[in-house]
Amino acid sequence: MRVAFVVQRYGNEVNGGAELECRSIAEHVNRHVPVDVLTTCAIDYYKWTNEYAPGISDLNGVRVHRFPVDQLRDFSKFQAITQRVLSGPTDLITQLEWMRAQGPISSGLLRAIAQARDTYDAFVFFTYLYAPTYYGIQLVPDKALLAPMAHDEPFIYLDIFRAVFHLPRYIVFNTEVEQQMTHRIFDNAYIPSSAVGVGVDMPPDVDADRFRAKYNLSGDFMIYIGRVDQGKNVHELFDYFLAFRAKHDRDLKLVIMGNGALPIPDHPDVVPLGFITGQDKFDGLAAATALVLPSKYESLSIAVLEAWLVNTPVLVNGECEVLKEQCRLSKGGLWYQSREEFVVALSELLDRPDLRRRLAEAGREFAATKYAWERIERCYMDILKRFDSNSIDMLPRRSLSHS
Repeated sequence: MRVAFVVQRYGNEVNGGAELECRSIAEHVNRHVPVDVLTTCAIDYYKWTNEYAPGISDLNGVRVHRFPVDQLRDFSKFQAITQRVLSGPTDLITQLEWMRAQGPISSGLLRAIAQARDTYDAFVFFTYLYAPTYYGIQLVPDKALLAPMAHDEPFIYLDIFRAVFHLPRYIVFNTEVEQQMTHRIFDNAYIPSSAVGVGVDMPPDVDADRFRAKYNLSGDFMIYIGRVDQGKNVHELFDYFLAFRAKHDRDLKLVIMGNGALPIPDHPDVVPLGFITGQDKFDGLAAATALVLPSKYESLSIAVLEAWLVNTPVLVNGECEVLKEQCRLSKGGLWYQSREEFVVALSELLDRPDLRRRLAEAGREFAATKYAWERIERCYMDILKRFDSNSIDMLPRRSLSHS
């Protein structure tokens, strides 16, 4: 069989958890069946600027088809229409206008999906929120597998998304919490689905001391990995952390791995490293006292799994039901729901090495068992068998236009 993954951005330079999950799963499924990725030329999700060259390329053995974005996003206009759709009931025309502003709109990508419906047995659409999934899933609903990466955020309640969650033949979730929430919102439990998640690829020679030496870090530090923007609630993390530092005479830093539009405080204890992947990321996680994740909206955090696999506990925002449930099930982390709870939890992590060790060991066992790649690959292949066509391998592979 042949499988196409559809996602708004794809590449080593792309800074996004959903996109990283898509890439990881595509590469692992590609070990079993041929996988192509249909995506745009964008790296930055603010303007959707065409930075990659259009056409076909190879990334880690996966064939990638890139198509230009039709026009840049005016982020200020997008924010204005977002306020409109979230401030009260809106008609479908306004919501569709929001989706076009959300983007990325690539007519070439949508044409390719329509033209290639007979080339692929299944189209795996990653993330419900963006235009390639919204419009693409309507072109091939009978061959659509949706990985929605859904969380309880205001956008998921927009009427336009009812089609996205009722059209696919199968839905694959990251967690049972995401699955139950989606069934509650859309009343779509009749569609076959399962909670699968994602594995983690970790380098074999993780070295905490190497990271500390490279970035001149000593003592305790918390680490944040992800986009530095308001949508990830990073502004609240800065506020809570600096309030803690102002009241507690502790040698503690906050290391930031990621880029974004949110200004990073100019403070000696806030250390911005920019977007970092690979060895440095894992070395940093291993060196950290804990990973902190302030986001209220996650379907699953790869960074949390990565932290657990290098024996680092986590501190997460308890307003995110998925993250709180993962910490509760694994016993691998603490959570907070206010500034006061953040201070108490952080103090516990700093003062009690026995607690850190116990959390880290439990988290590692949970991640290594529930999110082992062997299990993830087997789940995806079992799901994809539902889409297999005995005659599809006899068909010639079409050439896609990337204009």
